[in-house]
Order: sequence, then structure tokens, then C-alpha cells
Amino acid sequence: MATTTLKLNLNINHVTFSETTRPVSHSFGQVSLPRKSDHVSSTSRRSVSSSSSSSVLVPLIDMSSSSSSSTSAAVAMVHKVAGLARLWRQIHGCNDWEHLVEPTLHPLLRREVIRYGEFVTACYKAFDLDPNSKRYLTCKFGKKSLLKEVGLESSGYEVTKYIYATPPDINIPPIQNSPPSCGRWIGYVAVSSDETSERLGRRDVVITFRGTVTNSEWIANLMSSLTPARLDPHNHRPDVKVESGFLTLYTCEETSTKFGLESCREQLLSEISRLLNKYKSEEVSITMAGHSMGSALALLLAYDIAELGLNKRTNKEVVPVSVFSFGGPRVGNSRFKQRCEELGVKVLRVVNVNDPITKMPGVFGGYEHVGVELVLDFFNMQNPSCVHDLETYISLLRYPKEEHQEHDDDHHHHNGRRKAINGGDFINKAMEFLSFNMFPWRNPMNYLSQSQN
Repeated sequence: MATTTLKLNLNINHVTFSETTRPVSHSFGQVSLPRKSDHVSSTSRRSVSSSSSSSVLVPLIDMSSSSSSSTSAAVAMVHKVAGLARLWRQIHGCNDWEHLVEPTLHPLLRREVIRYGEFVTACYKAFDLDPNSKRYLTCKFGKKSLLKEVGLESSGYEVTKYIYATPPDINIPPIQNSPPSCGRWIGYVAVSSDETSERLGRRDVVITFRGTVTNSEWIANLMSSLTPARLDPHNHRPDVKVESGFLTLYTCEETSTKFGLESCREQLLSEISRLLNKYKSEEVSITMAGHSMGSALALLLAYDIAELGLNKRTNKEVVPVSVFSFGGPRVGNSRFKQRCEELGVKVLRVVNVNDPITKMPGVFGGYEHVGVELVLDFFNMQNPSCVHDLETYISLLRYPKEEHQEHDDDHHHHNGRRKAINGGDFINKAMEFLSFNMFPWRNPMNYLSQSQN
């Protein structure tokens, strides 16, 4: 996939914006995941791209040189002429977002990127990091009330499953008193309602992942060595390699109890298999969205689904698999990138050029990014941590040409300059960790603001 740059004319301090597969019979949820030892000899596979669908692709209206007011009118015009229900395959990358990110970001795509970003923000708002809470390291709310509690009651989605990931066992000073290696709530699966599905043009299955928060997750992130993914028991593909820490979080099972949680991977594949079977008579999309470490997990899941052929239906139809990544790191090597492209996995990477996370692990280790880039360029001298802040990403996409005057004495800016929004204290601590101190092991409560609004 080509890398594409979006340029947006914005002000924020010194800132200008510059912006498939052989079907395999797996029945997760009914039959346990095959063990790695159950190796089957390699079989040739046919690459199928999601763009091979017979659905008609409606030409997009040219949105270049649109002003703030004309953009609203253009959005209305797009809905009148075609609408998201007709354009959703393009918005989800069937043509690798060609003509959608430059010369200007298409308003429908902008809206969808923001919408999926808000689903990810919900993970941070709902994650409980109070050690005195009964829900410590899990979600503060039940599945039925989650979206309402975080302000997404009108999203038109229903949460169907919570997802937990188990970091590796860590017993080294000075974090030997950290919580045991048990599953932490990492995100959720949600499905669009009947009414929303009609508006979207398909039944949308969304899987969202938060970024790094706890100490053991930081350690997993630093395990920056490439290792074969080996996710398909029928063909291990040893040349397809991914970052070992991300793979560990994705595949590690809970060991602290006799009847511990399944791995993040098994939980997800089982639920996705169930939902695809439930809506087998409908047009469906599978959408992953994540921030930071969550972007890596989202990409691993997307690759896993496509490699196993779970998105391949009996009528030869391929269910589109797309990833909306916010501030995501590199995940695998060049062969991993190539294999994702062969499988038709579509990835839109929203990145800030000043965000150090998006440059990790380094290219000298053999890592390569996957997908199309939507590039932003922002920085704030008063709050350097904003470079990785998810809410800043979303806010600047939502209001690309609006300027704000900040009157707060503690955060004063020059006239006509927009204040970068800080989405949570956990970002401050994360950036301190990366920039100033290799082992700032503190109270986990410091890593996440308990009042993100």
C-alpha cells in the first residue's frame, strides 16, 4: 500500500498541518483453537482483495478547496447524491483511500475516522485504575451501559463482548509488587443496530483497543524483537514476523488461576466467528480501531482474521477487514506488511509526525508500517505530551479550520492560535516514561486520568 500525506492548513503554536485468502475451516467458540504443534503442511493460497466485491462504487464529489461553511454543504450534497450506505466500501479503504485523503480529507471519511476514534476513547474513559475498586483493571461499567456512560448512547451500537489481554509475567525490581499476570480489560466488541446498519449500508462489527496504561504493558511494549507470528496452524509462514511484545499480549493466556481467561486472541476470534455466523445473511464489515499499543493489537487481529480466512464466506464473498489506527507503532517486518496487502487488510494510519510512538520500533530492526497514512503535524510547547494524545488527534480532525482563543492564565496562547487538548494524565506519564526515565514505576492511578470528559 502506498503512503499518502494529507495537508491541512491549521494553526496550533508553531504548527501547520501537513499532513487475500484461502478459506480454512475454523469454528472458534465451538472448537478450541488448534495448538501450534498441530502443524499441517503448507497449501497454496489465493489472494483476494476486499475491492473485488461486485458492489457498485459511486464516484466521489470533489471536496478540494472547501471552506468551513462549504464543507457542511458538501457533506449534505454527498448524502443526497450517494450517502454513506453507497460509499462505505470506499470509506473503508477498498481502493486504499485513493482521492479521499488528498488534496483534502473527504468529509465522509473524516466523520468516520472521528467516529471510530471516539469508540477508542471510550476504552480509556471506562478503564478502572483505582486499586481500591472491585473493578480494578477492568471496565467500570456493564456491557449494556458502557456506551451510555461514556457519552456514546446515540452511537447506534450494542456492546457484545469485553476483551481482556494478559501481559507477560514480570517479577523484576522495582515492579515485583505489581498485580499478578492476570487479564486486563483492553477493549470491547460492538455491533451496529438494525437502524444504524441501514444507514451505514451494512452490519458493522467494531473491535476497539485502548493503548498502554499498566506497568507490565509498558514492559511488553519494550520487547522489541521480531518473532514469527505463526498464527495459522496450517501454514506457519516463518518469514512473517511481528514484534514479540505485541504478539505476547495478543496470545498469552491467564495463568494466575486454574480456570483463567483465554488469550485475547481466542476471545476475539470466537466472538467474531459467532457474529459472522449470526449475520451470515447480511452484508457485514469488520472494523478494528485502536490507539498506540491498541493499534498494534488491532492490526494483529485484522491479519489473523484474514490469514485464517474467517472473513471468507461460502459464496466466495470476502467480508472487508479494515483498521483505523491512531498513533500506532510499527508491528511487523516487510513480509508481514506484504502479507497484509495480499490478504486485503486495509489500514488507515492517523499519525502525528511529532509522535515518537509512531516511530517505534525503529526501521533498523527490520520493521515497516502497514497501510495508508493520514499525516498530522502538531506540537504544543506548554504540553509536549499532546503529541500522542488521542483526544488531540480527534479534536483536530473534528475542527480542522477553527481557531480557539484560550483565556486560561495557566495555558495562555497568542491570539489566533488554538490550544492543544490534553486527553488525560496517562499521556503525560507515558511521555515522561519514554523521554526522561526508563523505570518510572509509580502508582498505576497516575497513568490515567479518572475524569476524562
